[in-house]
This record gives sequence, C-alpha cells and structure tokens, in this order.
Amino acid sequence: MTSQPSQRITLAGFIITLLGAIFFSTKAIIVKLAFQDTKVDALTLLTLRMLFSLPFYILAIWLGARKEKATPLSTKQWLQVAVTGILGYYLSSLFDFIGLQYVSAGLERLILFLYPTFAVLINTFLFKSPLHRTQVIALLLTYTGIGIAYAGELHADTSAPGFFYGSFMIFLCAVTYSLYLVGTGRLVNKTGATRYTAYTMMAATAGIFIHFALTKPLSSISFTPALTGYSIALAIVATVLPSFMMSNGMKRIGSNNVAIITSIGPVSTILQAYYILGEPLLPLQLFGTFLVIVGVLIIGRKAGKEQAA
Repeated sequence: MTSQPSQRITLAGFIITLLGAIFFSTKAIIVKLAFQDTKVDALTLLTLRMLFSLPFYILAIWLGARKEKATPLSTKQWLQVAVTGILGYYLSSLFDFIGLQYVSAGLERLILFLYPTFAVLINTFLFKSPLHRTQVIALLLTYTGIGIAYAGELHADTSAPGFFYGSFMIFLCAVTYSLYLVGTGRLVNKTGATRYTAYTMMAATAGIFIHFALTKPLSSISFTPALTGYSIALAIVATVLPSFMMSNGMKRIGSNNVAIITSIGPVSTILQAYYILGEPLLPLQLFGTFLVIVGVLIIGRKAGKEQAA
C-alpha cells in the first residue's frame, strides 16, 4: 500500500521533525513580544508574517517547477492542497493569534497540542491507519504530561480578562490544524514535500490577504523597525524553516509519528516563555514537561532501532 512508506520511522525523520517542532514553538514567544512592544492586532501581524514568508515559497515553487520529473497536480489535488492550506495556515493561525492576545504562551502551546490526539484519531478511525503500541504509550505519556502542566497553568491564568475566550480560540486552532496535519500526511507523498508546503502556504497567504483587504485599509500597517523585525523573525524562524521541515518529516515517518514527536513543542514554549517573557514556571509544569520528554524519547529510540535494522 502507498501509506506504508509514510509510516516508516527513521532517525533522520525524527530529528528533522523534532527541530521543526522547536522552531514552530518560537511562534508564540515572538507573537507575545510583538503584541507587547508594538500593540499590533492579530490580523495585521498574521498578514505581515505571510507577507515576509511569501518570497521563500515563491522561490520554492520556481525551483520545484525546474525539476523535469515533477508531475503536474490534478484538479482534485489542487483543491485538496488549497483546502489544507486554508485550514492549516489561515484559519488555525488566525485562531491562534487571536487566542494569544488573552492567554500565556505556555498555555497556548498546551491547548494547541491537543491536535496530535485529533490527528491520530482521525487517521485511525476514518482512514483505518494502524495505531501501534509504541504510539499508544507515547500518546498516553505526552498527554498525561500536557494535562498535568495544563492544570498548573489554570491556577495561574483564569483571572486574566478574556481567558476562556482565548482558550477557546486556541482550541479551534488545534482542531483545524489537526485536519491540516491529516491532509498533509495523505497528500505530501503524492505532490512532494517542498512543492506541497509551498502550495499550501500560498493558498493560506491568499486567504489571509483577502481577509485583510476586506476588513482593513493598507494604511493601517505601520512598518516600524520593531514590528518589521518581529514580522521577519516570525516569517523565517517560526514559519518558513519549520514548515518545510515538518512536511519533510511527514514524508519520511508519517503524520501519526509526527503528531506525537511534535508534543515536544509545549516543553520548548514553556521554557522559552519562562526565560524570555518571564512567565511563571510551576512545579506541575515541570512534572508534565518530564512526561512529555519521556514520550518523545520513546519515539526517538524506536527511530534509532529501525534505522539500524
């Protein structure tokens, strides 16, 4: 079956996915700093993120078009790529940026990382993808860890204005991103990792630009040095690099394994939020973080054994 290659775990796929998850985890930190220092709104910051990301994806499309063996996409594949792009980098990003105005970076990452559970369940029950014992153990460990850390965050954040609204927006982000993740796992081998990433990001960019054009005047953007710097960092460090790495990881090891490995994201974000934003680091967070790391290391150990075999 064509799904088998995407489910094989390799050490290279594990490392690429892990680094991509860590880069992605910087997004919440950069967004919080931008909100704090520039008072920019969520839609404007998201628009600037995609504006500065756009040249890299155009370059990727141009380089991909030069490959002689690149198979043209069918109409159905174009539609599927567009839908996954809208779900993954337009709607989910918009929900995420709105939510980050009301909740801490650490809590955002914890709620967002419900998406691997959704992705694995969709793959298992809708597409009949096998769920191996290692994946079950890793899921139990990582989500027990996330739940414990989340409980700690609740004690610190529930008094903040808009806390529950922001939490709900992040939850919607997790739902839409899980649909993107599943779609990516089923499309990336057919279209190629680089081309798929570039096309989905272009679709998302079109949606974001249209949204901005319909709701805000272009003159509302103030290109101050601070806002420009945060936008460029958000585009390159937290968008372009990890998006290509995650797609490549999915091509190598499959969306189920990627969903589990990327649970390291909350750990990375919580630590960055503590050192950079000064957010509290609670005992429950530390214990939850430990469980998440153990779960991720189980997948990494399995990756090493399969590559050596």
